[in-house]
Amino acid sequence: MAYNQQLTERIRDLLKEKPGLSEKKMFGGIGFLTMGNMACGVLNNDLIVRVGPENYNDSLKLPNTRPFDITGRPMKGWVMVSSKGYQTNKDLDAWVERGVTFSLTLPAK
Repeated sequence: MAYNQQLTERIRDLLKEKPGLSEKKMFGGIGFLTMGNMACGVLNNDLIVRVGPENYNDSLKLPNTRPFDITGRPMKGWVMVSSKGYQTNKDLDAWVERGVTFSLTLPAK
């Protein structure tokens, strides 16, 4: 599966100063990790964001979101955001920051 290269570049620009940043191909897309923990990623045209179990239900109430489910078993604590949800730089930045904030609460790998 291909993933949205333009979205990937936008995320790279937002994350270039984050500590311990790395990229890894996964889920047929690409994941962005901080200190070895995935914060966000791109699958097809969707943004994947790791929001954590505490923020999961509230995140799903936001427009243009749905559970992260590519296997028939949703991953609790992860949401997918359709292109309408990250269209503006402000919206993308807010989603990416949610993912980074959560990933930095986890022990480094």
